[in-house]
Amino acid sequence: MPDTMRVFSTAVELGSFTLAAAQLGLTPSAVSKIVSRLEDRLGVRLLNRTTRRIDLTPEGETYLSGVRFILNEIDEVEAAVGQSSARPKGLLRVNTGTAFGLFELIPKLPLFLEKYPEITVSVDITDRRVDIAAERADVAIRSGPVGDDNLIARHISDMRRVICASPTYLAKHGKPERPEDLLQHNCLLMSDQPSLARWPFRGTDGPAFIAVKGNITVGSADGMAKLAYAGVGIIRMGHMMISSGIKSGALVPLLEEFHLVEPVPVNAVYLPGRHRSPKVRVFVEFLKEHCSEA
Repeated sequence: MPDTMRVFSTAVELGSFTLAAAQLGLTPSAVSKIVSRLEDRLGVRLLNRTTRRIDLTPEGETYLSGVRFILNEIDEVEAAVGQSSARPKGLLRVNTGTAFGLFELIPKLPLFLEKYPEITVSVDITDRRVDIAAERADVAIRSGPVGDDNLIARHISDMRRVICASPTYLAKHGKPERPEDLLQHNCLLMSDQPSLARWPFRGTDGPAFIAVKGNITVGSADGMAKLAYAGVGIIRMGHMMISSGIKSGALVPLLEEFHLVEPVPVNAVYLPGRHRSPKVRVFVEFLKEHCSEA
């Protein structure tokens, strides 16, 4: 049964029976027959096939999510047993947001790979919140609340957000002197994180929030930072991505005396039991040692 699941998962990931057959050491017709027998056994169609590609049906999407979780568990159990007395090795799949990925993880990866040469790393950098099980990530690095009680979280570091804009924008639109002035400015926001549209400030009776608005939302922190550098609007962003711009004067910090700067936790998160894998364990420990000052 796991072999059948792996054939199905590989075919979907590669989008082709031919490519899946080449990777698995089978013939395309064998892959097609295995998937057809699986569909017959389940009594549903999992894939829509054309001459050029295969696409998941709704039932196929549900099945794939479960299959990936099961295969991940099998891989990790086998890895934990096989590597219990050996050096950590194998493919490590890491998911991370843009800021931490570009400015913390990527610069330090050469050191990790030098220390653990038998580990290969696949890094997915995206500001989209991924389903770890569905995308078979071994470790995800997330800022803010973990948002899933089924995940194990290890604290790596803290970051702080800074409100800033380029001198070009401020020369054209003026500098906000008080938090409420932001309502008259173009504030750039992340498209899939609406909660970040409420910017926190010190109030007389505790935190006070300003619901900012702008004429553009962006799906990545890197894209939003580039728009700010170009003078499009004001941003509130993790300092690790924009600290060099602030130091150079390309970005100007705003409302520092009012902004409520609360440390945002950065965590390495993974599925229960994943810590048994040596490659996951050493990676998380490496992050705690080398990225704690982020």
